[in-house]
Amino acid sequence: MKAAGLRPLTDERGVALLIVLFMIVVIGLTLSIAGSTWQSVVQRAREAELFWRGDQYRKEIGSYYEIMHGKGAGVFPRTLEELVKDPRFANVHKHIRRLYDDPMTKGDWVLIKDQSGRITGVKSSSELEPFRQDGFPEEYESFAGSPSYSAWEFVYEPKKKKHANKPVQNKAEEKP
Repeated sequence: MKAAGLRPLTDERGVALLIVLFMIVVIGLTLSIAGSTWQSVVQRAREAELFWRGDQYRKEIGSYYEIMHGKGAGVFPRTLEELVKDPRFANVHKHIRRLYDDPMTKGDWVLIKDQSGRITGVKSSSELEPFRQDGFPEEYESFAGSPSYSAWEFVYEPKKKKHANKPVQNKAEEKP
């Protein structure tokens, strides 16, 4: 005698549904792993671009500073636009071809200024942790171990002029 409402164990109608649900879960997990890997790849590319653009700004601020033009030598720019068109020249004089956005934030750079309000460098406002933690060139050794990209400051520091420390000899001393 069979009990009412019981089905035999050979009924396979729900198995296909379970397989489809399992496949959806596996695909979702795979896509989430791929997404986080892709995010890391994008951040590494932006980090390399940040380093290149920041270095360009540092070099071109140095170019602006070092140019001898009347009384304009040894002066930092007031704005980044002055790197594109130097106002100290009658003709167009470009230190940088165009202004670059901060690749980490897609916005403006944080300007680093001296006491007179002139721009000596730039930095990002991103608080993401950099992948690159060491192996920086000598002028960027301070970047090692930085907790965020905002600690990467691309600042031009003028070279100190070295004076020759040759002792002045008296002409009388030279004669034997």
